[in-house]
Amino acid sequence: MRNFDFAPLYRSTVGFDHLRPLLNAVSRSESNAPSYPPYNIELIDKDQYRISMAVAGFTEKELDINVEKQFLTVKSRKPDEESNRNYLYQGIAARNFERRFQLAEHVEVSGAQLASGLLHIELSREVPEAMKPKSIPITRGDSKLIDVNQKDAA
Repeated sequence: MRNFDFAPLYRSTVGFDHLRPLLNAVSRSESNAPSYPPYNIELIDKDQYRISMAVAGFTEKELDINVEKQFLTVKSRKPDEESNRNYLYQGIAARNFERRFQLAEHVEVSGAQLASGLLHIELSREVPEAMKPKSIPITRGDSKLIDVNQKDAA
């Protein structure tokens, strides 16, 4: 069992206390996660990512990609084949699967492509303008002094 001590982070950060349950959930789910199909996650550019999954034997119609509540789900729906094949050895997996990925805030799926037995899912982080860093100009605060003598003279 893995436990993370976030006490040092709490001294210099605000609002990140939700990370502890998130990381604990990820470590629990990874320990019993299925290993099929194998996949890679690549950092393409600063805010561009690619997930590549080995899905040899599946067509576009047999694969389903959904995004809901910051979870990317890839499922296969291989129709049941009732064939009279007599395998001496069957090493090519053609079973149904479901693979889930938790996406960070503002990460969106921008496309998917199936080529040479690999499903490539393109992702990008698109931070809204309101959340991007902005520079605040500092103005000079010259205060206007009222000459008390002029006010009385009038």
